[in-house]
Amino acid sequence: MKIAVPVTKSNQIDDHFGHCEFYNIYSISDNKEIEAMQTIKSEQGCGCKSNIASILAQNGVSIMLAGGIGGGAINVLNNAGIEVVRGCSGDAADVIKQFIAGLIEDSGSSCQQHEKHHGQGHDHDHVCNHNN
Repeated sequence: MKIAVPVTKSNQIDDHFGHCEFYNIYSISDNKEIEAMQTIKSEQGCGCKSNIASILAQNGVSIMLAGGIGGGAINVLNNAGIEVVRGCSGDAADVIKQFIAGLIEDSGSSCQQHEKHHGQGHDHDHVCNHNN
């Protein structure tokens, strides 16, 4: 399994998918351990209009763990066969480990400000939703 995460230079999950600097792609073993990590530089720009979904799909990605992400980007990723888990934040490797341990669920909410004010910068306090 391969999981992609939009990240900053400091390996934190970017709170806005379409504005991230890089995507880390984690290869997960059958034993649910991180086997390898590859970084792809972001093309910068709206995730729903870039070709990042096809690039990630070509690299075998089946899951995207994201902070804030708009509905258009979710649709593009879903159409490329990539499941999106929204509402994640923190160190990317730590979040990956929590996800493969079954401790993270999709927040269920898209980036509403992005939907209303497409292309304008904004800040969100997204956190992962953990199963207890």
